Amino acid sequence: MAMDRARRRRHRHPMSAAARSSAFLTLWSAVVVVAAVAPTVAAAGFSCRGGARPVVFNFGDSNSDTGGMAAAMGWRIRRPEGRAFFHHPTGRFCDGRLTIDFLCESLNIGYLSPYLKALGSDYSNGANFAIAGSATLPRDTLFSLHIQVKQFLFFRDRSLELISQGLPGPVDAEGFRNALYMIDIGQNDVNALLSYLSYDQVVARFPPILDEIKDAIQTLYDNGSRNFWVHGTGALGCLPQKLSIPRKNDSDLDSNGCLKTYNRAAVTFNAALGSLCDQLSTQMKDATIVYTDLFPLKYDLIVNRTKYGFDKPLMTCCGYGGPPYNYNITIGCQDKNASVCDDGSKFVSWDGVHLTEAANAIVAKGILSSDYSRPKIKFDQFCKV
Repeated sequence: MAMDRARRRRHRHPMSAAARSSAFLTLWSAVVVVAAVAPTVAAAGFSCRGGARPVVFNFGDSNSDTGGMAAAMGWRIRRPEGRAFFHHPTGRFCDGRLTIDFLCESLNIGYLSPYLKALGSDYSNGANFAIAGSATLPRDTLFSLHIQVKQFLFFRDRSLELISQGLPGPVDAEGFRNALYMIDIGQNDVNALLSYLSYDQVVARFPPILDEIKDAIQTLYDNGSRNFWVHGTGALGCLPQKLSIPRKNDSDLDSNGCLKTYNRAAVTFNAALGSLCDQLSTQMKDATIVYTDLFPLKYDLIVNRTKYGFDKPLMTCCGYGGPPYNYNITIGCQDKNASVCDDGSKFVSWDGVHLTEAANAIVAKGILSSDYSRPKIKFDQFCKV
């Protein structure tokens, strides 16, 4: 299509590093100004038809992958994954429910089926395109955000084709138009950059990542989507995976034992992402774009650990190596040599990268409060006439 050709031409001639840095500084300087005029009420299109069940489409990485990677790669994931709620592995990298599962529960709809799960799926209330390990860049690799959006367009076109032939389709045209489109991606991009670049160099690489998220929202909007919910990244410096990396000294640790450089990068990325969402809101007058900052939510799990009943906020429940982090990059939770805690509700981290069900429940509650969102719209507002 013409739009795809235009995007390919644009990426053949990437913006220079200097220009990208300048663009990011311009975006960063707009954060305070744009936030001051950010929308505070829902747009006219932020609703679904009366009596209809909510429809949700999700794009992201392992934080919201409900089994997509397991289905795509044919992985035979074993217990203890899923032990806390489902009582069997579901393809989620967690002992139970993810944050997105709790959000679906709040809408009284079923958990989102992975787009690539061939058997046992129900797409009547949407689909999940999130895949573990996904990032925004490179854009044409499996399973980047760009590819996930293309998968959605295929799913939509096929659904509408079936309906036009008088056959049952999971979602009709109005369902697609009024659905909520969630985007929760970027953590893997930022983490990868921090593994070999300085903080300033990492920040200078943010513009291409933001470009991909902008392109995804714009593409969905151009194809009729009007309700968007975008999540920022979490407290990367508090992940046992990062904390277990050998370091010369502890000078980069904050008072809570987290890496300051990783968290600083996460905060900076979220500020730029929030500003981008505000800018898109001013351009897309008939759409509602809600940005939710997950950093303070997830960092609070560490800061106020006793409030939530967490005994070991920086140690994995399922891992290898023992205190202080119980994480070994070569021995994951599925390894026969891994050890598993007795009570996951006492831990923030399940496997060094992903949260436990107990932590996910708290994050979901924070999202549902709308205290961390801009504009402050309740999560279920998109389906209220």
